[in-house]
Amino acid sequence: MFSLEDYILPADWRPARIRDVTVRTVQRNPGREPEKTFRYVDVSGVDNTLFKVRVATPLKGAEAPSRARKDVRRDDVIFATVRPTLKRVAMIPSELDGEIASTGYCVLRANAEKIVPGFLYDCLLTDWFIDAMGKLERGASYPAVRDSDVFSAEIPLPPLPEQRKIAGVLGVVQRTMEQQERLLAITNELKKALMHKLFTEGLRGEPQKQTELGPVPETWGVATLESVAVAFDYGTSVKCEHGKTGVPVLRIPNVVGGSIDLSDLKHGQPKRSELDQVRLQDGDLLFVRTNGVLENAGRCALYRGELEDCYFASYLIRVRVDSSKVLPAFVNEYARTERGRSFLSGRAIRTADGKFNINSGTLKRVLLPLPSVEEQKKVVCQLDLVDRKLKLHERRHTALNNLFRTLLHQLMTAQIRVHDLDLDFLECGDMSPHVTIRKVK
Repeated sequence: MFSLEDYILPADWRPARIRDVTVRTVQRNPGREPEKTFRYVDVSGVDNTLFKVRVATPLKGAEAPSRARKDVRRDDVIFATVRPTLKRVAMIPSELDGEIASTGYCVLRANAEKIVPGFLYDCLLTDWFIDAMGKLERGASYPAVRDSDVFSAEIPLPPLPEQRKIAGVLGVVQRTMEQQERLLAITNELKKALMHKLFTEGLRGEPQKQTELGPVPETWGVATLESVAVAFDYGTSVKCEHGKTGVPVLRIPNVVGGSIDLSDLKHGQPKRSELDQVRLQDGDLLFVRTNGVLENAGRCALYRGELEDCYFASYLIRVRVDSSKVLPAFVNEYARTERGRSFLSGRAIRTADGKFNINSGTLKRVLLPLPSVEEQKKVVCQLDLVDRKLKLHERRHTALNNLFRTLLHQLMTAQIRVHDLDLDFLECGDMSPHVTIRKVK
């Protein structure tokens, strides 16, 4: 638990056990009113990235599960005692005042004379608190802590005015993170809608014709992937490991969302005889050959020369196309449409071990809408503009998340004092990733 031995706290801060700064809550059985509707917060209903209630299921009392017993009120803090290291922590919003939460939560109701609800909530989000709960877990298959473990935890307690300021600063960052997440969701929906429009109506809104693919612009053709490709290749089966021994080898986890993700890169040493065959070139398309999830069989990404010397593993199929007929980026975008994905996943074969496989024969039969190369360039350009917006929102969200984690730790351990911060950004209610928190001289 938190200890004065871990951090040097200011003279006006003191340690306190959670039970000493909270008030008792009650349980009630909604089943006693079988016709009355209530909203139920199950353990899975809390988002453990934004730390808020995402889902509260409307149920009648007669439908209440046996775990629906914890009465919750506005500004209560709920902490999932089941697998506590998953960090399912939330504050009850006003619209859920008087509803019911699972007994899988410990419900903490702040004593307003001693602790600010937002500050109590922030305490439960800190790494040191989560780590402490993790050490108290009991049970192998269903690890959990008891409510008494949470209430016995010791936390640092600044004066109430400083608690309010700390909670205010962290709250602004969280609200801006939520805003970025909403922008991400909106931009993703925009991309889906634009992809559907472009691949069925084209750029000029010209008349459509019916094809084996469905409706496409009248001037577009339809071709098999085999007819516009120059090679279909399987990768190396060399053993790959983390570290710098050997050369980088792309695997299934690296093929994500149309692009290459290098965050989980492994290295291996392909046989000398296969080096030329499995070396990647800018413009190569990589398709996932096998996956335990049907929708992921055939997932595609475009290799854009991210690494100087790079290879690909045997669970991927590399396709090279004739760029005088079709642009690799155009194929990559089409493979991400609902129509393109459903063709591949619909032809995947389920194996004895429960995985879904495609092969080069399946890829060769993939049908593509085929406009002129010039029109392909324009389609790709429009979609690339949306992708750039997505990446911008993703970078901002990541920066805000890092800022929140840093501020949470430093403010809650008094490494930074809230009254030493430049808080001008609070007045406009905005927090962008480029904002620098600086100490006032």
